[in-house]
Amino acid sequence: MNLSMIDTKNVILALKRVKRERHLSLDKILIMMNDNDPASAVSKTTLSRVFAKGSEDQIFKYETTLRPIANVLLDIEHIETDDDSDTIAMKSILKLKKDIIEGLEEKIQTIRSEEELKYHEKLEEETEKFQKSLKFVKNQIELKDKRIDQLLDDNARLIEANVRLLNQVLDCPLKKKECK
Repeated sequence: MNLSMIDTKNVILALKRVKRERHLSLDKILIMMNDNDPASAVSKTTLSRVFAKGSEDQIFKYETTLRPIANVLLDIEHIETDDDSDTIAMKSILKLKKDIIEGLEEKIQTIRSEEELKYHEKLEEETEKFQKSLKFVKNQIELKDKRIDQLLDDNARLIEANVRLLNQVLDCPLKKKECK
């Protein structure tokens, strides 16, 4: 059996025990969660799934589902003066783990932002290269078009000159005398 499944099972069983001992309804727990931290409060549907019969055999995300409920019912993030040394140690470990997770999430976000910036810079650089290449190719096409137009004009003038020359040769009076 998966170790995290066992841990989740123990947390859910502890939450159910506290709910039963303190005679709390789902609505009361929901109110307590919204009073504690509205941003992390789970929905009533999620609460009913967590406290449903056999839910300890289900898989729930700790950070987004179980931790907000545990914060309210078990007060896991606040060390009280009447907590025994084991409880203080466990709460300290949980707080340390939470702080490490938050630090790692911030680091991931920073790295993600840096990577996005690098990607955008690289994209801009490649776009600039492409634009320069495109501009060069357009200039080359324009130049070639001008040269083709010039060659076509020259060719038309040569054809015209050849036609005139041919007509002169064909119409030459001296040509008729030589042919006889």
